[in-house]
Amino acid sequence: MRADRLVSLVLLLRQRGRMTAPELATELEVSVRTVMRDVEALSTAGVPVYAERGRHGGFALLPGFRTELTGLTDDEATALLATTSRPGHALGLGADVGAAVRKVLDAVPAAGVARARSAARRLLVEPDADLLARRQAADEVLPAVVAAVREAVVAGRRLRIEHTGADGAGGQGATRTVDPVGLVTSRGRHYLLATRSGRDRTYRLSRVTRADVLPEEADRDDDVDLAALWRERSARFRAGEQQVRVRLAVEPARRAELLATAVSVLGDEPLDAGAVAGAGRAGWRLLDVTFQDDRHARWALWMLGLDVEVVDPARLRADLRDRALALAAHHSAHHSVSGAAPRDA
Repeated sequence: MRADRLVSLVLLLRQRGRMTAPELATELEVSVRTVMRDVEALSTAGVPVYAERGRHGGFALLPGFRTELTGLTDDEATALLATTSRPGHALGLGADVGAAVRKVLDAVPAAGVARARSAARRLLVEPDADLLARRQAADEVLPAVVAAVREAVVAGRRLRIEHTGADGAGGQGATRTVDPVGLVTSRGRHYLLATRSGRDRTYRLSRVTRADVLPEEADRDDDVDLAALWRERSARFRAGEQQVRVRLAVEPARRAELLATAVSVLGDEPLDAGAVAGAGRAGWRLLDVTFQDDRHARWALWMLGLDVEVVDPARLRADLRDRALALAAHHSAHHSVSGAAPRDA
C-alpha cells in the first residue's frame, strides 16, 4: 500500500540521512518515478523532505524531524538486525521485513541504533557457504506461487496447486486441491504443510509450478503448533520406506561428519579388532546408521574416503569398491585430456 511505502521512505531518510532516488527505489522495490511522486506527496503533506542537487545530492529530511519513542534495548535491536539480514528466506516478504525493521528501529534513540548496527555487522546468520566453501543454495520459488500460497495460508482458503516430482519430470505436473496448514522455511528450502482428503501432505514450494487461491474455506483446525507439526512430519520423513541401514567402521575424527549426514544412529560402539578387513585401527567406532536411500548412502560414505569402511550391506561395499576402481583406472591413463604426458610422481 502507498501509505506504508510513504512511511518507509520517511524512516529510510530518518535513519540513513541523504539518499538518492535510485537508492530509495532499490530499498522500496519500486521505480525511480514512483519515488519522485512519493517525495512530492510527502512535501505536499508537510513532511520536511528536500532535494539537494549536484553529484552528491539526493533527498533528505530537515534536521530534528523525529518522533522519539523508547522501549527497545540494544540487544533486542541487535538481534532484530542480525536475524533479518537475509530477507530472501522470508517467503516473499523481503520488502515487508525491511519495512518492519525500519519502523521498529525508528523507536530506538540514534545512539542505540548505531551501536546495534555496529554489533550486527559482527554476527552472521545463515551464510551462503560453510567452512568448506560449499554454497547453501536456497530454493528458487516462483513469486506468484509464494504470494498465492501465503495468501491461502493466512486467509484460511483452499489452494489448487500444480506440483512436479522430485526429479522435475512429468511435464506440467499433477494438480492437487489442498487445505493449507502452514509455511516452513528450513535451511533455505520452503515447504507448504497441508492436508489433502484428510491426509497430511508436505510440498516443497520449488516444485510448485502454479498456485491458485480458491474461494472456499480450508478444512483445518483454528489453532496449530507449527513447530511441533514440523517435528512430527520430519520424523515421519526420516522413517521413509526407502531408508537403508548400514553397518560401518569410522575413524574417530570423522565420526561427527558422518553423523551429520546420516538420518539416524541405531548403534555406536568401539570397533572389535576382527570386525572389518584391515582391522587394528586404534579408536575406530563401529556404527549402525540409516540413510535416506542407497544414493544418499553412497554419496555420504564416498565423501569420507579411507576414513570409513562398510561392513554391511555387501552390495554397498561392492558399489564403493567398483567406483574407486573405476576412478583409479580413469586417472591411470597415459594421456591427459589435453594430450600432454603426465608428470612423474
